[in-house]
Amino acid sequence: MNTMALLGILALVYAIVVIIIAFKKPEKIWKMKKIEMFKNFLGENGTVIFFYIWALGFIVLGIWLIM
Repeated sequence: MNTMALLGILALVYAIVVIIIAFKKPEKIWKMKKIEMFKNFLGENGTVIFFYIWALGFIVLGIWLIM
């Protein structure tokens, strides 16, 4: 397995983790200072949408690196 494919797989795994965090909103992670700043700036729904867009970007990156 080459390095690019491995990075692609890691990007896909990261995207899945971000989607899970955005969907479930675990209390310990959702109360982190950085995410609190996002919520103040974008609002609750805006932060979730941002996470989904961020994950989509990493899905695209992961697929591109695998190919």
